[in-house]
Amino acid sequence: MTQTARPDMYRFHNGQKAPLPFSEAEYAARLAGLRADMAAQGVDACVMTSMHNVAYYAGFLYCSFGRPYACVVTPADCVTISAGIDAGQPWRRSVGDNITYTDWTRDNFWRAVRSVTGEGRVIGYEADHLTLLQSAKLDAFLAPSLRVDIAPATMQRRMRKSAAEIDLIRAGANVADVGGYAIRDAVRVGAREIDIAMAGRDAMEVEIAKRFPDAEYRDTWVWFQSGLNTDGAHNPVTARALERGDILSLNTFPMISGYYTALERTLFVGEVDAASLAIWEANVATHEYGMSLLKPGVSCAEVTHKINDFLSARDLLQYRTFGYGHSFGVLSHFYGREAGLELREDIDTVLEPGMVISMEPMLTLPEGAPGAGGYREHDILIITETGNENITGYPYGPAFNVVG
Repeated sequence: MTQTARPDMYRFHNGQKAPLPFSEAEYAARLAGLRADMAAQGVDACVMTSMHNVAYYAGFLYCSFGRPYACVVTPADCVTISAGIDAGQPWRRSVGDNITYTDWTRDNFWRAVRSVTGEGRVIGYEADHLTLLQSAKLDAFLAPSLRVDIAPATMQRRMRKSAAEIDLIRAGANVADVGGYAIRDAVRVGAREIDIAMAGRDAMEVEIAKRFPDAEYRDTWVWFQSGLNTDGAHNPVTARALERGDILSLNTFPMISGYYTALERTLFVGEVDAASLAIWEANVATHEYGMSLLKPGVSCAEVTHKINDFLSARDLLQYRTFGYGHSFGVLSHFYGREAGLELREDIDTVLEPGMVISMEPMLTLPEGAPGAGGYREHDILIITETGNENITGYPYGPAFNVVG
């Protein structure tokens, strides 16, 4: 018997191209910016392997499940490289070409990449994403004459939002508010964290589908925490039942075509004691002060130091647990981070119009202390020519958020 020849790769352009999150002109502008960076650094081809950069430059948000994926950009081409298990979907959801690699022979992924880049070229790669294993395979298959870390340049590009990105982020903030109101309505003594979280998630998914009928729907989630479980910003949901007087942390995260937005609020069930109220009001004051500092020309470090001084003057700085805010865009709890735009002491990036950043101070007091729990307020702000625009609508503070 003869076996049918099994190819290393092929093109399976099945069906018609799907509507992407942005226009072809938007992707063309992004690729033009990348190619300008490539030319400046002498790069012949970029092999981007992260979910965020593949999505940013090609429109395709991959699901790896242990398989490698890439977007390869040359001066002439933009090609996504995907696994056979995805069939035609990566082509339909990519702005450019797509090559499918097969499982028949190990490392067909790199053979597919090589078919676009060639050998012996100057290769741009993401040092913050490529594993040691895949880095060695890049060298073995592409034999680059030189490797250039393109990740810092791509991060700088992603930090500065286009008008189309800001429109999508603004819609995401609106969806986050919808989830917040659904959660507030579901809060009551005896309800479980998981049930309340599902109410918020379901409301957001319905809203996303209404606003974006041509999108793919994935990864929208809620962290709703109560009592001791509020001490960390990323603590998972549990089945704990709410009790009167509990501190609550409401966190809604709509995901729209890979773009993350968020709403985070402190609440209390039914009543709030005096010690907790004092900490809550102090954190709200910190939040308002922090938002007033976000304007063009000020650095992330400057904002951070001023908020530190604000908390230190109130003897609360020791309860701060992390930075005061971060950028928005193609990111989630699975992938992506524009680390150059975070409100931390070690970040000197100067804020510019078109950047989008959160203000989210958090104070955490340990169990047994008066006012124990985690207090966090979170708004999304667009930096404008003269200051900022707050695109979060759900109210913060005790007047609205003692509920149930």
